[in-house]
Amino acid sequence: MKITKSQSGASAQIKLEGRLDTITAPELEKEIQTLSDASELVIDFADLDYISSAGLRVLLSAHKAFLKKGGMTITNVSETIVDIFEVTGFKDILNIK
Repeated sequence: MKITKSQSGASAQIKLEGRLDTITAPELEKEIQTLSDASELVIDFADLDYISSAGLRVLLSAHKAFLKKGGMTITNVSETIVDIFEVTGFKDILNIK
């Protein structure tokens, strides 16, 4: 998986490409932890092909952390991943645009 990260003031953006799974989830978790000074996080899923339960766990942790600060939004989610969010109930928890 490729992670592209940028930050402008208190707003951070992460773009994911590839697969967010057991192998790559810890890498995303580390990248999110480096954003301690950001209050808002936008994660772009435009090029994300797959997400596993390990990836869902990282998103839930990030959501909880940023909920206390200002919020987290996930954008450009494919139908396949929206289906996963619906089945797992994450669609009701996460801010998906």
